[in-house]
Amino acid sequence: TWDAYADPRLLEQWRDETGEAIRYEIHISDPTSVNRLRAGETAVWDFVNLNNPWARKELWPAGLIRDLPHERFEPLYNRMFEKFAPPYHWAMSADGDHLLGVVQRFENFDFIVNSKVISPATAKNIGWDLFNDPAMAGRYGILAYEDWNVMDICMGAGIHPFRDKTAKDYSKFKKTAKQWINNARLITTDFATLNLAVINGEIDAYFSSGTYSVTSARLEGVDYLYAVTPESGPADGKGGINWIELNSAIANPDPHPDALEFLEWITQPGPAVIIANGNGNLQPVSQMAQPEVLAKFSKAQLDALQWDEFDERIANAVEYDIVPGYDRLYDIYSAAIRARR
Repeated sequence: TWDAYADPRLLEQWRDETGEAIRYEIHISDPTSVNRLRAGETAVWDFVNLNNPWARKELWPAGLIRDLPHERFEPLYNRMFEKFAPPYHWAMSADGDHLLGVVQRFENFDFIVNSKVISPATAKNIGWDLFNDPAMAGRYGILAYEDWNVMDICMGAGIHPFRDKTAKDYSKFKKTAKQWINNARLITTDFATLNLAVINGEIDAYFSSGTYSVTSARLEGVDYLYAVTPESGPADGKGGINWIELNSAIANPDPHPDALEFLEWITQPGPAVIIANGNGNLQPVSQMAQPEVLAKFSKAQLDALQWDEFDERIANAVEYDIVPGYDRLYDIYSAAIRARR
């Protein structure tokens, strides 16, 4: 699972209500977890929380997850945002017959600016070309989430990340990767370090990022850390990438009797709010479409989420998908990191 589902409050509430403990492990990456299930760990786990394409394109075809009863779980989608109206593409098998999981957290993951220095309106308009500008050299950082960096460098190179690549695309990607990596002031896997670098005036922007990495700081009053989704870009005319987490039941040969109960339980208002606030990383959940759930968020929390722009961000983003040619792109990216001056 990702971190929100390991929040101690969530685990404690489940234990209080059911008398059962949950054993969890936090992902290193979606592909790594998929490969572990392929290697036989379906006998270990009952539940998996992954970004949207994996269930439909990898887990279900490989027999690694089980389908959910339509009559029990499809009504849950009617209590989510219209975007997820059933049958929701990513939650269904390719033939449209099988429901593969429950949607919950979702947001965009693009880049961050210091709004005192770079106008958010300007950043939205310029989009990924912000990092192509030679004047930005030494003024930005990179949050080294490698798969996201690959997708964002595609965007900056004018390449649709989720379409097949040509020789010209790989050449453009290589040029952009080298420039962006060499011109970065710092590269780290710790977004708190990047937030501090913005606060200290060391950098004015960083990618890959979104409200996920700045809401905790914004809640503490650092509201000039600003999540930006470009207004346009090379992905079907869109400049952002929208991730959607899907919670699925693993095809454990000896499944826990309450595995489906847990999948339904996490969508209830109380657990959903905890998950939205999971481990301090405030993120929207699909259940916020319900007035009683939305009402549980304070004005400060909604401001931290830049909630007034949420619909705009989602509209300007293409949905996350598996990247064709990823291994080759990753090799180019890794070589640029190793060769960084």
